[in-house]
This record gives sequence, C-alpha cells and structure tokens, in this order.
Amino acid sequence: MTQPLLMPKATAVWLVDNTALSFEQIAAFCTLHPLEVQGIADGDVAGTIMGANPIQNGQLTREEIEKAESNPNYRLKLSEPKVRVATAKRKGPRYTPISRRNERPNAIKWLVRNHPELKDAQIMRLVGTTKSTIDSVRESTHWNAANLAAMDPVTLGLCSQIDLDLEVRRASKGGPSIDEPEESTMLMTAEEALARSGSRVYTHEDGEFAGNDHRPAEAQDDFDADSVFSKLKSIQTDTDN
Repeated sequence: MTQPLLMPKATAVWLVDNTALSFEQIAAFCTLHPLEVQGIADGDVAGTIMGANPIQNGQLTREEIEKAESNPNYRLKLSEPKVRVATAKRKGPRYTPISRRNERPNAIKWLVRNHPELKDAQIMRLVGTTKSTIDSVRESTHWNAANLAAMDPVTLGLCSQIDLDLEVRRASKGGPSIDEPEESTMLMTAEEALARSGSRVYTHEDGEFAGNDHRPAEAQDDFDADSVFSKLKSIQTDTDN
C-alpha cells in the first residue's frame, strides 16, 4: 500500500516557493486542485501555513524534482518509505466520518436486504452503527424509513469490499466471529484412525498383530527369540566358512 503524502497543503506551499514545478504537477502530487495551488502562489490560500520540505521527510528526492522540472508532463512519484509501520488491528466498531453518518441507514437497509445471513454484530462492525438502529431499519420503524434507499456500503465508503466479503463468508459458513480464533486442525493418531474406521487395534499384551494383517497364518504365529538368534548365528557361521 502506498504511503499517503504528509501534510499535502504544507508540501504544496514548499514546492511553490522552492521549485519550478507547474501548478498541475504540484496539484497532482499533493492531491489538490490546480486553482488551489495557484491561490497558494498568489498568497490567497494557505497564507498562514508553513511549508513542509518533502525531501527532508523522505517522500521526495532532489533527483525526482529535477526530473519533473525538466518535463512538464512528468508526474512526481512518492519515494518508498524506509520504515514500514504495521497497521494496528482495529478493535470495536468502525469509525464513520461525520459527512457519511447519514448514509448508514441506507447501508443497513442494503445489508439486511441482500445479506440476511449477517448477524447484527457483523453489520455493526461493517458500518459502525448500533443494534437499535439496525432493528429500526429492519422493522421499518426508523424515523426516516420512508426516504431510505438501499445502498451498497462499499460504494458509500463505509467499509471495504474485503471486509464485507469476509463477514459474508463467515456468516454463510457459520464460522467464528472476528474475535474468536478458528479451531486448529489436529492430526489423529494411528489408533484413533483405526478406531474411527471400525478396525480393532491390538496391543502387544494381546500377543497378536492388527486385525487387518494379511500375512500368512504361519507368519502371524508367536515366535521364539532364541530360535531366531540361533538361526542367525548358523547363517553367519556358514558365511564365514
């Protein structure tokens, strides 16, 4: 995953003041509108913001800037981070931006209609809502029920497609919740495997071999250790002679 640009507006201020890059190049790199970059150059925008040097914070190199200055059609590329910090595992409900919170009932209606197998706890994790809100949408008692329209939560930006697919797969398989570890697969011993298949297991105390021994009857008889060693000695003597 590409590391996001640190302080894009402050970076744009520094690039405007210290490079010969075009407004379009700076806007594309800082994810701003070209007119906003022009406003920074004119002093109408971000007048109180101090510029942030992207070379010092390791997100640009001097060579990359010079390459872009010599070619107006070139677009700056972020440098690869030298240190990657692992993303902390999210706990609790997903945080929903204030601008999108009004869309949560529409997402709940979509989930309830298209994935009835999902549990309330799963919907709460996906869109960051409460059980009472889910119940009101499901039972059409929500204060704005007449105006609700089912909308995909992924399209609304309330959750990712990966998270949605994961919860649907768990619900359809009756799998464990996100906080429960999956049961590990255990290997059976030979005795357990034979017992499960219906074969009897014999021990040395029984003086017999396993019930599925297909050797000749004389080979399955008890043997005398002394006779075996005496035969081996005789064979060795014949070999020496």
